[in-house]
Amino acid sequence: MSEADSGTGANEQFVKVVFELQQDDDGWPPVGREGLWAVPVTADTVRLDNTPWFARNVASGDLFRVHRSEDGQLVADERLEWSGNCTIRIIPFADGALGGSRQRVLDLFAPLGVTGEGLQQFGMVALDVPPDADLAAVKRQLRDGARDGWWDYEEGCVGDAWLEAEPQDRDV
Repeated sequence: MSEADSGTGANEQFVKVVFELQQDDDGWPPVGREGLWAVPVTADTVRLDNTPWFARNVASGDLFRVHRSEDGQLVADERLEWSGNCTIRIIPFADGALGGSRQRVLDLFAPLGVTGEGLQQFGMVALDVPPDADLAAVKRQLRDGARDGWWDYEEGCVGDAWLEAEPQDRDV
């Protein structure tokens, strides 16, 4: 376990939890496992503390049951509780208006209450969309950026509120 300051001044113990991934016929995702940071809740449950890059139907804040593998790693078994956060992955195009800049993608979504991280190795951004964000505005930004050739994106983990949110055109 490692210690980190949660911002409240109190140190929390973090553990790495491994998610086994299934690759499609094209070899995506480019890895077979993903390790995510989590905070232990009980002996066999953890709450995720970062946004996943590749694991599907997983979001920051989700509660998972875990087990310890033969090699000592914590492995995710099943999601017990969804946090309400959505995970959206974006790959900004190098020839798009943002020049492939992951930071510029993050900067565009920050005013909407969305956080995330850029991953240089795979040229992508993982967004953490909280349930109280303006989901229609986030979807509009995603749609417009894809339409304008700035990026491609996928919905890694979404719920009913996300699916029901209708992005309106900006001039409406």
